[in-house]
Amino acid sequence: MSADKHLQSWQERFEMAEAMQPLLGKLYRNQGVEVVVYGKPLLNASTIEIIKAHRLVRRHVGEKLRLRESFPFVQALSKLAVKQCKVDIGKLAVNYWRDHTDTSEIESYMAKSLADAIDHADDIAPRDVVLYGFGRIGRLLARLLIERTGRSNKLRLRAIVLRGGKKGDLEKRASLLRRDSVHGPFNGSVEVDEENNAIIANGTYIQVIYANSPDEVDYTKYGINDALVVDNTGIWKDEAGLGLHLKSPGASKVLLTAPAKGAIKNIVYGVNEGDITPEDIIVSAASCTTNAITPVLKAVNDKYGIENGHVETIHSYTNDQNLIDNYHSADRRGRSAPLNMVITETGAAKAVAKALPVLAGKLTGNAIRVPTPNVSMAIISMNLNAETNKDELNEYLKDIALQSPLQNQIDYTDSTEIVSSDLVGSRYAGVVDSQATIAEGKRAILYVWYDNEFGYSCQVVGVMQTMLGLTTLSLPA
Repeated sequence: MSADKHLQSWQERFEMAEAMQPLLGKLYRNQGVEVVVYGKPLLNASTIEIIKAHRLVRRHVGEKLRLRESFPFVQALSKLAVKQCKVDIGKLAVNYWRDHTDTSEIESYMAKSLADAIDHADDIAPRDVVLYGFGRIGRLLARLLIERTGRSNKLRLRAIVLRGGKKGDLEKRASLLRRDSVHGPFNGSVEVDEENNAIIANGTYIQVIYANSPDEVDYTKYGINDALVVDNTGIWKDEAGLGLHLKSPGASKVLLTAPAKGAIKNIVYGVNEGDITPEDIIVSAASCTTNAITPVLKAVNDKYGIENGHVETIHSYTNDQNLIDNYHSADRRGRSAPLNMVITETGAAKAVAKALPVLAGKLTGNAIRVPTPNVSMAIISMNLNAETNKDELNEYLKDIALQSPLQNQIDYTDSTEIVSSDLVGSRYAGVVDSQATIAEGKRAILYVWYDNEFGYSCQVVGVMQTMLGLTTLSLPA
């Protein structure tokens, strides 16, 4: 292909991606339809991101998917009365073009494939969400909730609750939402309403409330009712402490973004969210590491059975460590986080059993905090009940990442060059690094990357939706 043809091909793809954007936006804003390409979300995606999502199809299925081949499917989708669902245009297009040579049957094919979502009753009322705490996870949850803003959005961020309230606090909180040293700038506009103590982000009005205890806020004063309070502070982890939120008028349920103590259900979205019942008013979304390893462990156990294993977490440093050597109540954590590898404990391996009881008592775990600000890795060493090898295990996990109910939790890479910073912003609970897999006989070691901030926050949103009965249909099944 000549240089001019390369440029012409790129121009064609770029223009096609640009033409997709308004259709994708309207589908979500007006109908609640989120379009993906083999799990890669196109909501608010740039033209380059749309092109890259299409390029990944070849890596997954061995076939190209050109934008001119997928664009008619987006057009056909925009003409259907489809509501409140997630539609994988990539899978629909690839399946169609395997059996067809022209576009004549696309509309009838789409109508048949999406029949379960056509004229779907949209009678679910929007639900209010309050973020109690506005640290790393709180701000990323805010970004994820705000990107879904639209008339059809059912999960509405109404307020954040903070301690303090000193002069200039509001602007500083808004600034931390605008700019992030790891995840980059906020995609949109952030304004401050000093008079009403609020932040307005992409049209979302977020009331800022100052309180020192979960039970001293009257949310109904701000028009907030029957709200899900997402506690990001990590201060309260048992039923008594988290139950304080429910004493505040306007709050009806609580979700903890950390492992819970006692009988509170620890939920890993994609694995055991079915355990959540309408009667559950306090739930935990477990930890980032538990979310990263549990889906992979479930997949391996389902096929091979796990006799026992050990999980070693290579984890980025966190806010509770010291920048320079200073007193810390926990062992070793007082030493400078940016300068040291720090051995510490993790309950993630044991916590797996709360989401996946079949592995109770079979796993041990430890952690090493390392001098990186984000993205971690879990090294999972297992003794299996059945034999396998590297190629077979990798092929199985690749198929799980593409075709199984865990496809939104597990990603897969065969890159020989990938490093931790490449995974910043990954929306998956964990990413299997196939090049590092070791497997022989009944012994296997897997290396699983995870964005311990953003990937985990995406998992939390899934638990939020489940708690509020806002789960959506994913098509094709």
